[in-house]
Amino acid sequence: AALCRERGVLFHSDAAQALGKIPLSASELGVDLLSFSGHKVYGPKGIGALYVRSGRPRIRLEPLLYGGGHERGLRAGTLPTHLIVGFARAVELCVEEREAEALRLAALRDDLLRTLREHLGGVSLNGHPTRRLPGNLHVSFDGIDADQLIADVPEVAISTGSACTSKEPRPSHVLAALGHSEERVRSGIRIGLGRGTDAEQIARAAAAIVRGVKAQRVSSGTDVYGSLRSPASSS
Repeated sequence: AALCRERGVLFHSDAAQALGKIPLSASELGVDLLSFSGHKVYGPKGIGALYVRSGRPRIRLEPLLYGGGHERGLRAGTLPTHLIVGFARAVELCVEEREAEALRLAALRDDLLRTLREHLGGVSLNGHPTRRLPGNLHVSFDGIDADQLIADVPEVAISTGSACTSKEPRPSHVLAALGHSEERVRSGIRIGLGRGTDAEQIARAAAAIVRGVKAQRVSSGTDVYGSLRSPASSS
């Protein structure tokens, strides 16, 4: 942010995944703009918010829609009051419960990673081990193709990237930018935990993923970890 400020470049951060999940301070981040989305905090879809830094130099925004003077002339059209109220209430609840929920999700996330590593070899954690969202886990498995794994375990909602890039067949450009090999990038999956996730679901997901990884390794002849046992899943 400081580097951008020195060169007169506006710094915008998409904070949709951070709101209500980790401590968030625009002033501490030093950004010029922060954007948020209602559905990421279990609020209604179709509503969001944009933080715009005050002070000098003044930030001037161009209207999204022209026609009326709504929202200080930035977006014409009647305000969706019900969406605004729902979004605001969702933010209040998430902020109130943030610390307790973060601890709960982090514990479940760590349990999932621990179980995968206990029953599978060649499991690599992508990203920082602690400086990450409490409900986010991204791992790569040696010797497998992530897209095939997703197809093999349809009962588990996992992906190779964000929903924003779900239609792009290319591997994660984020993992590539982190310097990981193409093999590691193509074998990585993203697992998201949320308010409805519990320990039983974590156990079932772990068992399904372990089963899928082992089956793919056996079929491809890359099962060099075959001696490890599989976790028992609850029915």
